[in-house]
Amino acid sequence: MTPAIASALMPLIRGLDAETAHGLALKALAMGLAGRDARPDDPRLATQALGLRFANPLGLAAGFDKDAVAVLPLMRLGFGFVEAGTVTPRPQAGNPRPRLFRLPEDHAVINRMGFNNGGLDAYAARLAALPRALPAVFGANIGINKDGADPERDYPALYAAVAPYADYVTVNISSPNTPGLRDLQGEERLAAILDAIAATRAGLPRTPPVLVKIAPDLAEDALAPIVHACLARGVAGIIVSNTTIARPASLQGAAKAEAGGLSGTPLLAPSTEVLRQVARIARGRLVLIGVGGVASGADALAKIKAGAALVQLYTGFAYGGPALVRRIKDDLAALLAREGFASVADAVGVEA
Repeated sequence: MTPAIASALMPLIRGLDAETAHGLALKALAMGLAGRDARPDDPRLATQALGLRFANPLGLAAGFDKDAVAVLPLMRLGFGFVEAGTVTPRPQAGNPRPRLFRLPEDHAVINRMGFNNGGLDAYAARLAALPRALPAVFGANIGINKDGADPERDYPALYAAVAPYADYVTVNISSPNTPGLRDLQGEERLAAILDAIAATRAGLPRTPPVLVKIAPDLAEDALAPIVHACLARGVAGIIVSNTTIARPASLQGAAKAEAGGLSGTPLLAPSTEVLRQVARIARGRLVLIGVGGVASGADALAKIKAGAALVQLYTGFAYGGPALVRRIKDDLAALLAREGFASVADAVGVEA
């Protein structure tokens, strides 16, 4: 099966509830049923960031493959990088179902999953079983349990456990579905967590770069302390952004009043603006990854121009299917050429 055929078959499972459909899609991916994209990428899409080479700047955001069950098949769809998680120290059931809602009229999703995952031991075992040479960059996304969490203890322990396998590690402090998690974005709490991770990194033989994932709902005056805390503690980059708790008046979907984080097209403009603000503060000293509402090559280029060296999909991929990956890459390459950019790097931040 090819990615195009897999995408054409997706409407067959859209009659199921969103979480059941997602589970079936993930199982099909893990079995390799979505095929692969073997066509080489346009050379102008190749880029370097975080000390790593990316065949293209398009990645899959955390949350799609929480337990790292389909990392290799997802990479074979043509992503430049795949981020799996969020993984927590102990297995966690997450919030009661239903907790995932489609808003098709808005090309959006609301979720209140609550870091449901099988825990660190199973996650690390799957990473250990992956081939040593992967076709794309791999990122591990780490978080804390709802109960019994100690952020200054748990984040460093998680980092140490995934460090042997990950090309980079993302500290998730911005999901709206774990009580108190977003409070960790405050300057003092964030600094304490990053100091603890730095102390752990000092004793490890392999130390993949650390990134921090932030919310799109932060006030502008809250961004500079986060950027400065990251710069002072050796953080390599920031992912902008997680889902939003805002509910734009333009939403049409029947599930628009459900609690949880909103993602998809309505998040494109606000998350890109926060990205632009972070880029202005960071002034090239951090690698920025733009995520939120990306569903086309134009969306990806908007993130890049706002300051993102890399971009990620989630909701767009859920709606568009495996064929969307190639379509975005081709469109992005054509747009770069049309606007006179020889590479992705040449376009980064030109409109920040």
